[in-house]
Amino acid sequence: MDKNLFEQAKKAAVELCEAAKLKSGDIMVVGCSSSEVAGGVIGHDSSLETAEAVFGGIYEALSERGIYLAAQCCEHLNRAIIVEREAVPFAEIVCVVPQPKAGGSFATTAYKTFRDPVALEEIKADAGMDIGGTLIGMHLKRVAVPVRLSLDHIGSAILLAARTRPKYIGGERARYTNLR
Repeated sequence: MDKNLFEQAKKAAVELCEAAKLKSGDIMVVGCSSSEVAGGVIGHDSSLETAEAVFGGIYEALSERGIYLAAQCCEHLNRAIIVEREAVPFAEIVCVVPQPKAGGSFATTAYKTFRDPVALEEIKADAGMDIGGTLIGMHLKRVAVPVRLSLDHIGSAILLAARTRPKYIGGERARYTNLR
């Protein structure tokens, strides 16, 4: 395993947990192109070894905090989500098992690592990391707020992060509370 990728991924996950004020039971969605992390082009150079290192760092950081990881598959599986069943007790499960070339190496690693993995078509996560241009926005709660981390890359892949906040409704006369 690439220790440097593991440490970069763990550091990014820890920073996002803190910035988003995530608590036990919350969900972080991660889309990761192992191809981009390794310096290739998304969708062309999938690497289980690279995915395992990145997944390992993120998973360790989240597990220590009781936060669930939702791994986004690639577009070949319509960006389905792999997550622990206990995180989504009432979700509608779909039947698919990701593979490195159909779902991606990151989602494949999640499926092999989780105790009781399930696949979903969608999720509404509390925060997320996009590693290598995987487009996770569809799986974040509204309203997504960009988070600047100290790292802007994991390996060669661009890293973007977001937290979510409740929608403001009611106009100028409304009073708002910070729920996060």
